[in-house]
Amino acid sequence: QVQVGESGGGLVQAGGSLRLSCLASGNIVRVDDVRWYRQAPGKQRELVASITPDGKTHYVNFAKGRFTISRDNTKNTAYLQMSRLSPEDTAVYYCNSVIVRGDNFNYQSTWGQGTQVSVSS
Repeated sequence: QVQVGESGGGLVQAGGSLRLSCLASGNIVRVDDVRWYRQAPGKQRELVASITPDGKTHYVNFAKGRFTISRDNTKNTAYLQMSRLSPEDTAVYYCNSVIVRGDNFNYQSTWGQGTQVSVSS
């Protein structure tokens, strides 16, 4: 069994910063692509950023220049550093990791439970 868990959310003032973490655990050979998503109240879940195992990154427009995705493959952990936050960034942030399972070597797309980010004005 494999799991993904996010941490690092919280309440921050506008203009502030937060760093989210995404830890993959369980019987893992390796973690493949990792994507961060977010879902604001009443809105659909949307992609924020993604990173490949060798560190290639992709950002959607609202994240460019403010958010940085990174990873530490030795720790099966990915990060989302967010700066210059605004109230519009308030959402539950989810991590999705594609994990190569150790029991059957299958690729499994796994979601975390999400972490709340709230930005006050």
